[in-house]
Amino acid sequence: AAGVPVLSSNFNQSNQTGQMNPTLQQDLNEIENILEKVKQQGIDFLNAIDTVPTSTQNPITTNRNLNDSGLGALTAMEEFNQRLAPLLVSQAGPRYWGFVTGGVTPAAIVGDWLTTIYDPNAQSTNAQGGVSALIEIETINLLLQLFDLPKSFLGGFVTGATMSNFTCLAVARQWFGKQLGLDFAKNGISAPINILTATPHSSSVKCLAMLGIGSQNFTKIKTVEGNREALDIADLEKNIKNLNGQPFILISSAGTVNTADFDDFDAINKLKEKYNFWWHIDAAFGGFAACSPKYKQLVSGWENADSITVDCHKWLNVPYESAFYLVKEKHINLQVETFQNSNAPYLGDPLENFSYLNFLPENSRRLKALPVWFSLLAYGKEGFQDIVENSVAMALQFDEFITQNEGFELLAPTRLNNVCFTLAGEHNQEKVSLFLTHLNDKEKVFMTPTVYQNRKGIRASFVNWRTNENDIRIAIEEMKASILELGIE
Repeated sequence: AAGVPVLSSNFNQSNQTGQMNPTLQQDLNEIENILEKVKQQGIDFLNAIDTVPTSTQNPITTNRNLNDSGLGALTAMEEFNQRLAPLLVSQAGPRYWGFVTGGVTPAAIVGDWLTTIYDPNAQSTNAQGGVSALIEIETINLLLQLFDLPKSFLGGFVTGATMSNFTCLAVARQWFGKQLGLDFAKNGISAPINILTATPHSSSVKCLAMLGIGSQNFTKIKTVEGNREALDIADLEKNIKNLNGQPFILISSAGTVNTADFDDFDAINKLKEKYNFWWHIDAAFGGFAACSPKYKQLVSGWENADSITVDCHKWLNVPYESAFYLVKEKHINLQVETFQNSNAPYLGDPLENFSYLNFLPENSRRLKALPVWFSLLAYGKEGFQDIVENSVAMALQFDEFITQNEGFELLAPTRLNNVCFTLAGEHNQEKVSLFLTHLNDKEKVFMTPTVYQNRKGIRASFVNWRTNENDIRIAIEEMKASILELGIE
């Protein structure tokens, strides 16, 4: 055909004879030695993770030239260890308390390494194309058992809470259009979409932008009085009535990012009986409250939501990147309408020949379910109950220090695993950033800045399976020293 290039018969001799690139061949011959060195380096890092810095001020140059012949894996590893490894901090360590970052358990490492080795594209349940999707489906069922959620949810894995929220809200967008007799997936958004929410995570707001709804096009519900971030049910119903029977999408929270506050799901259930809306819960880390009898009441009633977001590289302590979405099975047609690969006839009927290609944004997919599968089988319900309860216990110990030390004050009660605090006194508000930078630069503990009710603050998030009382003690000593070194009164 015109314009289609024809391969020349004059390609080089190595390609003619099917010879492998010599550097690749050498690495293949040395694969056992290469993996052994990687294994040992991994062991050394994990054994020393308590002493690896939590932040770094080392500079990095990014203007390296690409060589022609290639270095080979071991030489590349030598350069990595010289130039790049010293810049990597212990984000998976016990005193990295920023961004709600989990660690990596031994079982999760097993699953992640094997995922890399087997390298499947997690799409289909068709045996001829590989059955990695069956592993994913089984893992979702195990997670439903961990969270005590009904099998009426279907789910799959995505990269993080942002893509999980995106998946759920994309199906919600399609649902909203159908309430008006419109197909937004096929024809585009042709009517305003009503979104109600109180304290949405930034990822949900970002999703509204990506979905064409608009990052500012939501109605902000009042929060409960008394230093809360949870939505006020009375104000929610007032805004619902103002819609005069129009459908809407509710984005609610199971663990707000600053203070781990939870919306009242039982009360939302009662509203669901009276009004027509799609109920989405962002439970990125807060959903793990369901793992503990002590905190399970925080998610009471969440089983009636239409969709739920949960992150795995937070409290489940598996490697980045890993999250899953849950959408009620009754919405399966809406989900397929939203994500169906309709231009790929070889995939067949999406409801008869199941493929994750037709249920979420990504086509090419790593088997992110496997580290989770290993973790769940290795540690079971009791293992994750212990992780959650230990994290909360450590948060409460840290809370006790903040409460009793005259140099600090809590900005909000510690409801679960996040401690939100600041320097004591309004006169120290301008010094909060200085204090936190100084503390983080000491490389022993890492926390993140925040703003809560118009006050500058600091947030410490406890989700790492390794964190213990000694880590709390080290952090406290570093904080006391920073107060003295900066002369803060």
